[in-house]
Amino acid sequence: MIEEKKFLTVAPFQCAWRKDLKFKEAGRGCVAFDAFAHNDVTVVFRENVGSQHYHYKRDNSPHYTVILGSHRNRRLKIEVNGKTVVDEEGVALCCSSTFQSYWISIYDGLISVGKGRYPFQNLVFQWLDSNPNCSVRYVGLSCWDKHVGYRNVNVLPLPNNHMLLWKQVDSGEYEGKEEELEGEQLSYEKWGLENFLESWELSDVLFIVGKDKRLVPAHKVILQASGNFPLSLHNEDVIQLQNISYPILHALLQYIYTGQTQISEAQLGSLRALSLQFEVMPLVRQCEETVERFKLNKKLFDSGKSVELSYPSFQPHCCMAFPSQLPMNVKRLKQLQSTGDYSDINIYIEGHGLVAQLHKVILSLWSVPFLKMFTNGMSESSSSEVFLSDVSPEAFKVMLEFLYSGVLSLEDSVEFGTLLLQVLLLADQFGVTHLYQECCKTLLECLSEDSVCPILQAVSSIPSCKLIEETCERKFAMHFDYCTTASLDFILLDESNFSNIVQHQDLTVTSEERVLNAIIMWGMRARELCGWEEVSELLALSTPDLLFKDKLQSLDDFLPFVRFPLMPHDLLKKLGQSNLGRHVPIFHDLVREGISYVEFESLRPGNEQNLRFQHRRSSYKELQYISDGDSNGVLYFAGTSYGEHQWINPLLAKRITITASSPPSRYTDPKALVSRTYQGTCFAGPRVEGGQIHAWWMVDIGQDHQLMCNHYTLRQDGSRAFIRCWNLQGSLDGKTWTNLRVHENDQTMCKAGQFASWPITGPQALLPFRFFRVVLTGPTTDGSNPHNLCICFLELYGYFH
Repeated sequence: MIEEKKFLTVAPFQCAWRKDLKFKEAGRGCVAFDAFAHNDVTVVFRENVGSQHYHYKRDNSPHYTVILGSHRNRRLKIEVNGKTVVDEEGVALCCSSTFQSYWISIYDGLISVGKGRYPFQNLVFQWLDSNPNCSVRYVGLSCWDKHVGYRNVNVLPLPNNHMLLWKQVDSGEYEGKEEELEGEQLSYEKWGLENFLESWELSDVLFIVGKDKRLVPAHKVILQASGNFPLSLHNEDVIQLQNISYPILHALLQYIYTGQTQISEAQLGSLRALSLQFEVMPLVRQCEETVERFKLNKKLFDSGKSVELSYPSFQPHCCMAFPSQLPMNVKRLKQLQSTGDYSDINIYIEGHGLVAQLHKVILSLWSVPFLKMFTNGMSESSSSEVFLSDVSPEAFKVMLEFLYSGVLSLEDSVEFGTLLLQVLLLADQFGVTHLYQECCKTLLECLSEDSVCPILQAVSSIPSCKLIEETCERKFAMHFDYCTTASLDFILLDESNFSNIVQHQDLTVTSEERVLNAIIMWGMRARELCGWEEVSELLALSTPDLLFKDKLQSLDDFLPFVRFPLMPHDLLKKLGQSNLGRHVPIFHDLVREGISYVEFESLRPGNEQNLRFQHRRSSYKELQYISDGDSNGVLYFAGTSYGEHQWINPLLAKRITITASSPPSRYTDPKALVSRTYQGTCFAGPRVEGGQIHAWWMVDIGQDHQLMCNHYTLRQDGSRAFIRCWNLQGSLDGKTWTNLRVHENDQTMCKAGQFASWPITGPQALLPFRFFRVVLTGPTTDGSNPHNLCICFLELYGYFH
């Protein structure tokens, strides 16, 4: 399952803070994002999270601010604690017509700004703070006087060689190396179609030029994708150009293969004629436009200088411009791929037969392994057939689409995530660096709690996927309860990954008992969800060796990561009396240590320095449902400023926000919903959403808080408009909603002023949300006003952070 790409619009003079936009290591991290703006794409880095109405101009605490498109989209600015330290004209400007990709990294005061989809590539500016702020950790997305749209926002960790990270994503043995080819150094960063210009390698057509009959090799598929050349489909062709000089043909081929060329003005007419003969129309038009400019400016015409011609999309020093920055007709190129015209290699996949008739030059252009296969004397060098095994035909088809178009194209389907992983592995296998980078970027954008385990299993064995691996481990750690309960995928993780997760500094968990259960299930390769109690029963009839087999030693290594001293005393007693305590020595010792800590040593000096005695900074507080209308829920807890003082209405204390589907009025009063006083008339009126009538109450518990909701309570107002069909929903952004409990013809409510409570079960109870709403999905029992949601009290319970 893949998450939707997040989209966020920041209003003028405001700032958006998300808990997940946080550097793994203080002072070191990278944020990558897309932005749509007229000016002032503003990114703030500070030690703590700010408020929604935070603005960097009013911030007195230490912070960095990077402003892209400042001064009405004319300048790049960097501010330190409100003071401008960088003011560069024309660098990293905004775009108001489409989303543009940017990345900003901070490494011990070194601020780097880049453009493009790939972090750490296309660097446009760097500045080093001589007095670095190494405490910044949280990332805020802000703006100035116009709205700014953000999407695909990701915070990425920085490895030690962070500036080389995305340059080293070649596959396997090719990672970070330069390969030698025929005595020349092959730098893949500079590799492109220009390397095949007039090269005999893989050529299948010859030009015979001029009176001296000079031989010039070329490649049919490249020529036919750029124009209309007289070529046969199967034989090696020879094209006679006796009346054309070599410099003219060279200029034509150079333009086709590189996107630019130079020629003397005297030969411009001949180049135009040759381009017209072979229907290379972009070059024809450029020759004609250049001639027209010369006619208007005689000085240019008489200058005798060489003329430079560049394809409009050509960008100098841009690696792998094929085919978008070359005068290629991509539609025609893809047609040549599908028909197999001018192909010189047939690809067979084991179990599927012939899957494609392709062109060696295209495969070699993108892939070093294919290039070596076709040019270093291997059997494929002289053969027209390649046989592949253990390759997914669907993934191979996606890779071919990319090789011939330069675009990753995947249909949004249930199998999207699986196919994307297969394409990534295939791109790594064949060294298609840019496809691999596209897959990495897409995976990071689509990473979710449901997809994290399969992705982690797939990438853990690939050295060049270290960034994705670390991001997956952090994602898993931050959603530990869900990832170890919603499915058993986690038991297939290798020891290194699971060890990193259970030791992760961002591990977020509702109780240490859940950490214990996850370690035990992983150790015994559980076939179904279970806890330590079930395993204790199994040990009455078995032994640890039989139950945990080769993972018994790993179990001994992992159990110390459970913080037993933080468990309740009663639970520790049960653990000590269990068969685990009797048969697993280290388990017995750790439980005894926990009991000793609880009974005698919790106040002993120095314990607070021991990690096993410290509460996880990201752990949740359990707010447990006891009875209808009790004082144990999260909304009551917010009214006490989270346990700091006596209760007041949390709405008046500005700890939470409540909105309704209808405007506020005497009987639609948000304060009433969380008051402790019964309201005779309290309702949310209907509104039309998506063509349907809905009424709802929505609670925002605050941007710094989340709740895994496992119970909730409602109270009917004094009317007889009893609800029958409604949903309780949760959301992270207030826009995309997940059903936590669906009620269809629920007859529970039947009295005025009645309380009623319901549990939330299943994986949904382990998903943290910031926003919650009760939404009416069908008519009430009131025939005159069937679409009013008439409840006067709401309370939520669960694990609060």
